[in-house]
Amino acid sequence: MLGTYIAPFEDDASIWARAREVSRREERFKMDSSADDANKLSHATRRAFCTDLLLTSTALVLGAPTVTKVVAAQDSMVAYPPRKIEGAETLLSGSCVYFNYPTRNDPAVLLRSNEGEYTAYSRRCSHAGCSVEFDAPRRCLKCPCHYGTFDARMGHVMFGPPRRPLDEIVLQIRAGGQVWAVGKSFGSNTEMIAQGPRRR
Repeated sequence: MLGTYIAPFEDDASIWARAREVSRREERFKMDSSADDANKLSHATRRAFCTDLLLTSTALVLGAPTVTKVVAAQDSMVAYPPRKIEGAETLLSGSCVYFNYPTRNDPAVLLRSNEGEYTAYSRRCSHAGCSVEFDAPRRCLKCPCHYGTFDARMGHVMFGPPRRPLDEIVLQIRAGGQVWAVGKSFGSNTEMIAQGPRRR
């Protein structure tokens, strides 16, 4: 009796190679079978179907996390009504302007880097929701409640209890250097840029 054993931690290439080998054996078995032996031929066809079903199911289970991550990354941006950020055109490099987006109850901050690039973030700390403040000399955003610190260039956590970055405000530069907020991208990266020394 032919049987197939698939090890639980094989990689995709070895699974497909094993499936091809099983398929070749079954084809040889079909050719060698006589017309009188219809039950064996029928059994081999069911076996091939079950093998194909098992391999397809395994491929779907192994591929599902990758597909889920891609879909989650695409769905993390939400478009809101565009709003011009007043005072952005006159903002000096290395400084910020506070505004509200997408509603009056959502504080945000627009930053201009020393290179002249604009970035904007929600001012709500991802840890407890306190309003973060821009620290120009250190080029970071600090939360006064639990001393969480975020990188001003990327919004990632540099220090403190927050485990995800600040939500980013999606910007659009229009004619005349006007800066408009057009959406919000929710921070989902759980990695920290720099961690302090761990105590044991």
